[in-house]
This record gives sequence, C-alpha cells and structure tokens, in this order.
Amino acid sequence: MPPRGLRGAFIGFGDVAAQAHLPGWQRRNDVSIVAAADVSAARREAFLAACPDGRCYDTFADMVAVETLEFVDICTPPGRHAALTEQALDARLHVLCEKPLVIRAADAAVVAAAAASAGRIVHTVHNWLEAPICRMISSLVSDGAIGAVRSLRWRTLRTGPAGATAAGGTWRLDPAIAGGGILLDHGWHALYCVMRWAGGNPRRIAASLETSRFHDWPLEDTATVTVDLGVSTAHIHLSWAADERSNHIEVEGERGCLRVSGDSVVAEGAWGERRWSCPPPLSEGSYHPDWFAGVAEHFLAATAGGAPGNLNEAVLCAQLIDLAKRSSAAGGAWVSVDA
Repeated sequence: MPPRGLRGAFIGFGDVAAQAHLPGWQRRNDVSIVAAADVSAARREAFLAACPDGRCYDTFADMVAVETLEFVDICTPPGRHAALTEQALDARLHVLCEKPLVIRAADAAVVAAAAASAGRIVHTVHNWLEAPICRMISSLVSDGAIGAVRSLRWRTLRTGPAGATAAGGTWRLDPAIAGGGILLDHGWHALYCVMRWAGGNPRRIAASLETSRFHDWPLEDTATVTVDLGVSTAHIHLSWAADERSNHIEVEGERGCLRVSGDSVVAEGAWGERRWSCPPPLSEGSYHPDWFAGVAEHFLAATAGGAPGNLNEAVLCAQLIDLAKRSSAAGGAWVSVDA
C-alpha cells in the first residue's frame, strides 16, 4: 500500500521522537513517516521496530538522496538544529523542529532568511501552549476574563535536567550539544507562553544566570528573568537545583487573576472564584505525547498555507535568550530588545 498523505521523515530518533512525535504522527491519516536518519545504530533499530515499513539512514544527506519527502521532523539535540534546518530548506522541505529552534539569535536570522528564500515553513515545537492548562489560560485571556494583562509570573522547579544522573549522564550538560543550561531548555517554553498571553511586545530584559547547586556543571542551573513588555511585565524563575518538581503560573489582569493550582486553572476576581480542571499537571512527564497533536495540526495548516507558522515567535525567543545572557554578564542590568 502506498504511503498516505504528506511524506515525512525524522532527523534524530531519540526519546522525544519515539515517545511523543511518532505516536502523534501515527494517529493521523494525512501523514506518513517513511524514514529516519540517525547516527546511532540502536536508534535506527528503534525506528524500524516502531515503523517496520520505514527505512533508515546514517545521515540526512543519505536519506534525502533517496527519499521523496515533503517535510522533516528534527529531533536531535539543539546544537545541530540550525545546520540541519538549513540543509532541509536547501532540499526544499518544510521543517518541524524541536525547541529550541536554534541556540543563537544569529542562527535564527539565517534560518528565517533561508525559509523565506526556499518558500518553506519552519515551525518549532512550542508544545506547552498545547497543554490543557495553558490552552485554558490562552482561552481565558483571549476572552477577556481578567481584562488586559498587567503582570505574569512563571516558575519552573526541577531537581535536575531531564535524563540527568548523579554523574551527569545527559547531553543537556554539554555546552557544545545543548547550547545552554536551564534558560535555553525551560526558558524557551516560558518565553513563548508569556509572550502569547502578555498582549505587548518585549522592550527590554534583565536576567541573572547562576550555578547555585551544581557548581561543577559548565552551564547554569538557575535563571531569573524579567521581561518588560510595555503593557505588562513577565517574571520568570527557573531552577534545576530545586528540592521539588513543580510549575507555578499567575497571570494578573485589570479585573482579576488566573493561577495554576496542580492540574487546575483558578480565576479570581470581583465575581469570586472559578476553577477548571485541566489534567495533567504541567510538571508531569518530560515528553508530553498528548500535547503533540496541536503542534502537528498547526504545522500542517502552515504547510498548506492556512496559517503563518511560529517562526517569528521562535526568532524572538532566540533574541531574548541572547539578551538575557548579555544582561546576566552585565550584572543583571536591563538590556533593550533593540540592542
């Protein structure tokens, strides 16, 4: 039987591809994942076990020389995202890429120019916006439930990066592969979420990056960031050095406040209190397969010309993270977004 719908392939088939992306693609009847490229023989074998009719290659170049594709799903560690995205665009393919899209703002500008030249979509996996809790916040903010947003507070606490062991044991601690510490890993999620809800454009940013517990690590384990969005202010705190795994979100508006409590969103205002159950909690799991469906839907709509994609949002995330690093190096001073 010939493959159905759009033909796609993975570049990199690690845990997030196997546990989140592939199950999401396999639930659709308008997409066929026909191949994967990965330098690891074990990961190629894992792909073939999950996709017996698929084909595997050592490199993207080997794969694209043989396969007829419409898009690739990039699931490698971040350090390779920019180069692989450019290669895919050179091959006239649409790109879905795990976050962060790139590890430097300069790379984001190059990718954006390449996407425009190729006339192809580059879409980043901003999957936290598809979490039931965040979808509810988006809906309530959009409906004006609390009036214009004035302040946002986001806190992500973890006891370490995903996949870490006492001896390290994760690519997230290698600067050449990960590109950064918790700011790039969890901060990327926080930034695109608060920007969606804020209702303004970032004007300046101040940040402090620290290695507060894991002093032998070459990357920060704690980040505190404040973003001035003109009409509102976002306060973000992120830590891999916490004693608990939790997420806290508060969105204050002119007429009320939204806050996350466990797996619920609570709205408080002059009307009293209302609560919506939106399981699971944001701190549950690392790969979030249930959140991928919305990501795939938005990506496919963009490739069909029915939506703009989120490249501009990803470019801005990369810019803000670069500026946050600059601010931290300057002792936490405010840095203009136009700087």
